[in-house]
Amino acid sequence: MAKLTSLKVLSLDVYGTLIDWESGICTAISDGFGEIQASKSDILHAFHNLEKEYQSRYPDLPYSQLLAKIHPILASNIGLGDAHGTTSQQFGASVGSWPAFPDTVAALRRLQKHFKLVVLSNTDRDSFSATNQFQLPGVEFDAVLTAQDIGSYKPDRRNFEYLLEHVHQKWGISNDEVLQTAQSQFHDHYPAREVGIRSAWIVRPGAVMGEQGRKGEEVWDWKFGTLGEMTDAVEKETTAGV
Repeated sequence: MAKLTSLKVLSLDVYGTLIDWESGICTAISDGFGEIQASKSDILHAFHNLEKEYQSRYPDLPYSQLLAKIHPILASNIGLGDAHGTTSQQFGASVGSWPAFPDTVAALRRLQKHFKLVVLSNTDRDSFSATNQFQLPGVEFDAVLTAQDIGSYKPDRRNFEYLLEHVHQKWGISNDEVLQTAQSQFHDHYPAREVGIRSAWIVRPGAVMGEQGRKGEEVWDWKFGTLGEMTDAVEKETTAGV
């Protein structure tokens, strides 16, 4: 099996992998409604189903606007009643407040010593900029590729083909030197496999969304509980190779 240190680019999913979007979504949906009776699992399953549908229907819609669009339907589906426009806009603008996982920032600062870090995210440029500023301070990415730039949302294979073309044109990096690093089987690991990219599954134990692959099968080349654990493995290989 290839070593992690033989790779040159980490293609990073953000929301679900670097950012605890499940906590962020649940906090944001509760704003303006007070106490919610629906369980976290019910909220997230309802969100996932709506997000998947609307990303397929509106591939060119910036993510903040897509969130605002699904917000009133989500609120109704989980028993919160009618949502007014201001609350929906606030939900759409909440992405930058979704918190990073505790290990994320330190792990990224260590990983950037070994790889080029490329964001491949189902978001828009402004939302990611807020995330980078407020949740990932001091982390510099070598490239940021958003759904807004590409014109489609993962798991569309066009996003991964765009990634491969970008890293090849910019740095001369080949497909087998790229590692998709992500939590979601649905959004990342299956389409990465389809276009020939190896992947590291960052499981984030307890995650509700994205954990199931097609027909329940999980695909990955490396598997870690957290990004910090993956970073430890990279540094172990580096030390062993000295």
